[in-house]
Amino acid sequence: MTNVERESINFRLPKTLIKALRKAARERKTTVTQLVILGIQQVLGDAPSTKETVENRLHKLEQEILLLQAQIDKLSQPNQSNIETKVEELSIKVARFEGVLIQMQNTINTSRSRSKSSTYPYQAQAPVKLEPRNAEQLASRLGTTVSTVEQKRATMRPKDFERWTQDRDLGNRPWRFNEKDGLYYPVN
Repeated sequence: MTNVERESINFRLPKTLIKALRKAARERKTTVTQLVILGIQQVLGDAPSTKETVENRLHKLEQEILLLQAQIDKLSQPNQSNIETKVEELSIKVARFEGVLIQMQNTINTSRSRSKSSTYPYQAQAPVKLEPRNAEQLASRLGTTVSTVEQKRATMRPKDFERWTQDRDLGNRPWRFNEKDGLYYPVN
């Protein structure tokens, strides 16, 4: 690092300007002299041997690197959690939609069976039959995640798990896990 030869010059400055310089120097953690040099450099441009010191340049680069790192962290973290949140919201909406469709189908079947029972008393309407589901499909129907379904199944007794699924299921159906094929079946 090269030392710049300095010479003392006295200036008469307004007191308000001196106060402002001292305050700015404290905020920036530098000296009044350094601020005056920076101001003069802005007016005159780079004069020979008045270049910024290596220490100041390193400090500025360090600050810029820290700002860039903070921006990178800010950009990378919310996106992943944002995507997971959106997927979870969509799963819940699909499960609700599926539950409403089942309720609508039950209502239609009930009204059809009433009207047909008077016209065709010997023809019975078959109830809606739900197919077995894997963990992902059941999680979607229950409006939760696969890991939650599997964790509940592993930690709860079978009857408690059935009650838990029934509470979450919009069609109010309990579900039972079959060890043989790894699927969940509706309990009738």
